[in-house]
Amino acid sequence: MTRQAFPSPSPCPLRPAEGPKEACGVFGVYGHPDAANLTYFGLYALQHRGQESAGIVASNGREITDHRGMGLVSEVFNTRVIGELKGHLALGHVRYSTTGSSLLKNAQPFLVSFGGNPIALGHNGNLTNALSLRRALEGSGSIFQTSMDSEVFVHLLVRHLKNGLAEALLRCLPQAQGAYSLGMMTKDTLIGARDPYGFRPLCLGRLEGGAWVLSSETCALDLVQAEYVRDVEPGEIVLIDHNGLSSHRMETPKRKAFCIFEYVYFARPDSNIFGHNVYRIRKRFGERLADEFPDIGADVTMPFPDSGNYAGLGFGERSGIPLEIGMIRNHYVGRTFIQPSQSLRDLGVRIKLNPVREVIKGKRVVIIEDSIIRGTTSRTRIKTLRDAGAKEIHMLVSCPPHRFPCFYGIDFSTKGELIAANHSVEEVARFIGLDSLGYLSLEGMVAATGFDPPSFCLACFNGDYPVAPDHDFSKFEMEC
Repeated sequence: MTRQAFPSPSPCPLRPAEGPKEACGVFGVYGHPDAANLTYFGLYALQHRGQESAGIVASNGREITDHRGMGLVSEVFNTRVIGELKGHLALGHVRYSTTGSSLLKNAQPFLVSFGGNPIALGHNGNLTNALSLRRALEGSGSIFQTSMDSEVFVHLLVRHLKNGLAEALLRCLPQAQGAYSLGMMTKDTLIGARDPYGFRPLCLGRLEGGAWVLSSETCALDLVQAEYVRDVEPGEIVLIDHNGLSSHRMETPKRKAFCIFEYVYFARPDSNIFGHNVYRIRKRFGERLADEFPDIGADVTMPFPDSGNYAGLGFGERSGIPLEIGMIRNHYVGRTFIQPSQSLRDLGVRIKLNPVREVIKGKRVVIIEDSIIRGTTSRTRIKTLRDAGAKEIHMLVSCPPHRFPCFYGIDFSTKGELIAANHSVEEVARFIGLDSLGYLSLEGMVAATGFDPPSFCLACFNGDYPVAPDHDFSKFEMEC
């Protein structure tokens, strides 16, 4: 096996280089006079899915208004802005870019006008054939405004609108390959659609009074006090208008490919996705870790908050090794902070977590972590624990090693970004500074979900891609 040099520790203060970047979140409301305000709160609940930009498009059935901006939901919107987004219909989006740069022109919902009819779109996922589709569309006259793969949907859609909206969607969406959970909107219709494999979650809810809600996760339904109705099924397109909800189906494969990393990392623990509760599955991951590593030899179980909290609970209960919160998270760290000099760059990682020395000193500690992507942030944190007096430091990870890129909406699209792709478990442990390192087995992770039969995409662990990309993928491949 070819060995590559280890990456240098990252100076990034908010988003440690180790962690995977979030997917996106969509939220929509049809049939409520305060639709934009409800969408604002829905996006708040989905903020964990994207922190680069946010946007809301609203309609009263005749006119559409929109507002998008870079930053968190609370930074992009205020009372005045929300008050200008009038109507009973709204669609919102929070973004982390997995294709295209972090620029205002790429913020969503993406809004265009075709023949005087507005179309808005918010996309969670990533297309594997976006570049070839874009080249073909440009070759036939399409002019693109952004570097997002999401814009491809609009250009495909408008070519079939003469057949009606539902038929246009049924004709255009099967041309797009890869992962997509979509929220779309015209001036009088809210649309939800999910790719045939069902990579990313999308669900429907209803408010008291009958208004419909479309959301990436159920935690946002809870916030606006909407009742969960059901998931949008893989390969399903739902249209919601004054006639109610209609469902249309694309051809779907026998195999489903729910992203198991939603359970490991992405989704909020209070959400139910793919029919199961995230909190309970993460806790079972920890229980399974205790079964697979019964002789870890530690005095204290400790998660890195918040990523390892729920697996840590399960591991501590099953193993009998008491759970302690040995690192305290600073919840008041903003998205950026001033780094006064190069010599203080390590504060970029340490500012978020500080050790409780009395819990750690002289103890054999087992850290429960959800994943190791690049390893650089873990290295800095383990050094902090050593400095705080830990006698031994072991780490157990509640998923298998990430050895393959993801092409479906997680921002590690090359093997070079994955420390486990080119290094053994022992080498990773040495780099991070651990006494030992263990990963949950692939079989154990799948079994812990309770799915029967299993219906997951496991490509980032085993290289089995449900939909292969049609070329060497790059996040910035469609830059204008």
